[in-house]
Amino acid sequence: MREIPVSELTKQIADLCISINHDLSDDMKCALTSAKQTEASPIGQKVLGQLEENLAIAKEKMIPICQDTGMAVVFLEVGQDVHFVGGSMENAINEGVRRGYTDGYLRKSVVSDPIVRENTKDNTPAIIHYSIVPGDQVKITLAPKGFGSENMSQVFMLKPAQGIDGVKEAILKAVTDAGPNACPPMVVGVGIGGTFEKCALMAKQALTDPVGVSDTNKPTWVLDLEREMLDKINSTGIGPAGLGGTTTALAVNIRTYPTHIAGLPVAVNICCHVNRHITVIL
Repeated sequence: MREIPVSELTKQIADLCISINHDLSDDMKCALTSAKQTEASPIGQKVLGQLEENLAIAKEKMIPICQDTGMAVVFLEVGQDVHFVGGSMENAINEGVRRGYTDGYLRKSVVSDPIVRENTKDNTPAIIHYSIVPGDQVKITLAPKGFGSENMSQVFMLKPAQGIDGVKEAILKAVTDAGPNACPPMVVGVGIGGTFEKCALMAKQALTDPVGVSDTNKPTWVLDLEREMLDKINSTGIGPAGLGGTTTALAVNIRTYPTHIAGLPVAVNICCHVNRHITVIL
């Protein structure tokens, strides 16, 4: 049994909150650079160039990439041979978010009640997803999610008979409904299967998968669907910032899970061009 002080969780999460809000992950930087080279629209190229310039300024001057520094979403994969000591794991995670957003002078966007809407003033509580895995390590993935794109996400409870064509229609509907409101070029996370809540969780997790890297462990039909939907989305003409062009999405990442004989749940979780995600292993 390996013991890990919860104070280490707090420190790591505080650091992650600050770093990922100021410096985009390498996969997203590469995706933007590649998109700029292939974008057919002069206006689209200009927008993508401005986004790259914004990234450089944010990193150099330590100011947030985007003014919406998001609601902190934490995925925690805990090895079953790990024992946290020194306090509550959940409290430690929220303390890390509080420190990161306070010490990092990041915008606090969380309200304590969805109707009363009083700001908590420290961006807590976080959205935390736990899973128990083999081993004695802890994998922490932080994905701050802005709500310009979050608000554009959708869940579709399809009938099995709608099949793959219904899935394609659902993905395109979510993207075209979002249009410029999701701050394109976007990354499109898709969850197919499971239940109402499982497909939504998979869609959110899919946004943390590396952009531009094909997972050969996925079924062939999933890889084919990712490529086909990326082509179709980029053929909509929405383009960077919604001003027209051939780069509406940088990637379509799909996760799947077994489901019930009577259902075909599909969730589409859209993220803007920053698609912040960062992972560390303790």
